[in-house]
Amino acid sequence: MVHDPLRTPAGGEGQSPEGGGERVAKALARAGVASRREVERLITEGRVALNGRTLDTPAVRIDPGDILTVDGEVIADAEPVRLFRYHKPSGLMTSHNDPQGRPTVFQALPPGLPRLISVGRLDLATEGLLLLTNDGGVARTLELPATGLVRRYRARAFGRITQDRLDALKAGVTVEGVRYGPVEAVIDKARDGASGANLWISVTLSEGKNREVRKVLESVGLKVNRLIRLAYGPFALSTLPPGEIEEVGPRVIRELFSEIIPPEDLPGGDRPKWSRRAPVSEKRREAVAVETNPKGDSADRGRPAYKAGWARPKPKAPGGYPPRKPGDRKPDAGKPGARKPDARKPSDRKPDARKADARKPDDRKPDTRKPETGKPGDRKLGAANPGARKPAASRAGKTDIGRPPAGPKARSGGPTRAVRPSGSPPDGGRPPGPGGPKRSPSPPGRTGAPRKGPPKGGGRGPRG
Repeated sequence: MVHDPLRTPAGGEGQSPEGGGERVAKALARAGVASRREVERLITEGRVALNGRTLDTPAVRIDPGDILTVDGEVIADAEPVRLFRYHKPSGLMTSHNDPQGRPTVFQALPPGLPRLISVGRLDLATEGLLLLTNDGGVARTLELPATGLVRRYRARAFGRITQDRLDALKAGVTVEGVRYGPVEAVIDKARDGASGANLWISVTLSEGKNREVRKVLESVGLKVNRLIRLAYGPFALSTLPPGEIEEVGPRVIRELFSEIIPPEDLPGGDRPKWSRRAPVSEKRREAVAVETNPKGDSADRGRPAYKAGWARPKPKAPGGYPPRKPGDRKPDAGKPGARKPDARKPSDRKPDARKADARKPDDRKPDTRKPETGKPGDRKLGAANPGARKPAASRAGKTDIGRPPAGPKARSGGPTRAVRPSGSPPDGGRPPGPGGPKRSPSPPGRTGAPRKGPPKGGGRGPRG
């Protein structure tokens, strides 16, 4: 919005530095226009106006009702405090502009973020957690040692040292005329080599002066070759990948910093405003709505209107797809009863490939299993089936009971089996008692005549 000076009543150029209100440079910096030094340069160039009058000095304070413009554009009120966690990789400068042209952290940030300021700094080779905020006053407060926020680092250093020498750093140390506060260092891992040892050391401090960890460890004979910041106060690096940024929720900011942030600057709500997925702009929403429904009759067709966060529909050709003709429609295959008609002719169907049983009743071989002669209790548990036949190769030259054929009863042309009366015991059994061999008792209601055909319970049928 462009400010019209005629709409603003004539007023003063602001209050004196001793008066109330907020300095114009700070107000523009909190609004995300530029840094305070950059705002002072804009004021010198005559590009900043207060209530329609161009400012020529930054020593001006503004009240809540004043209208502040830059190049004719009205500057909105400063937004609430926002805080971000950023995993800084090595090789980036923690600065907005580098005189040597080296890459900076703010150049590597993804688009869609407000103007941010770093809470403290990490040098070019240091990596790890870096806090970013949109409020310079909050950044300054979190940097002060009086706030009591503890910084935790993990350093890889080259050299030899004992834990007793590192414990002496808890009392503080002076390096090159600079006094450093208490530093707690603990050896995590040590690996001995031919010319020295590489150590991993956990370092905890609360001041955070320029290159403090490197200088303090160099004072005890260690050369730091890698430095990672793991935590800054209550915020930890955790599993945040290098180069990624994540916004801290408004509820966390209210719970942790309600005493150091003015109530009017505290954020509201429960969810952060920014996420890795860029929000859909209003123009994009309108364009998608026109693409999905050019005529705007989604309510008449029963289709829900497009909302933010929904999956984007596939783009259609201008004017939509041409209507289908009745002949172009395919049969509905989704209905339960829909089946394609069988286009095969009856002659095309293959006959049943299963062969019928062409054997005649006379071709069936008689059951040659020998009858069961023993008593039911004489059978041993686990014994083989007495009616099972042995393979032909095992019966060559032998009778069915495993002995050579008898002389007078041997048949010519092959092996024969000995004939014994029915009911006689097998070889090795008891001889028949007096009166001849005993026959097996017949079932009740039947005579002792021989049965015709093979018995039901197995055995051998009569010889033909």
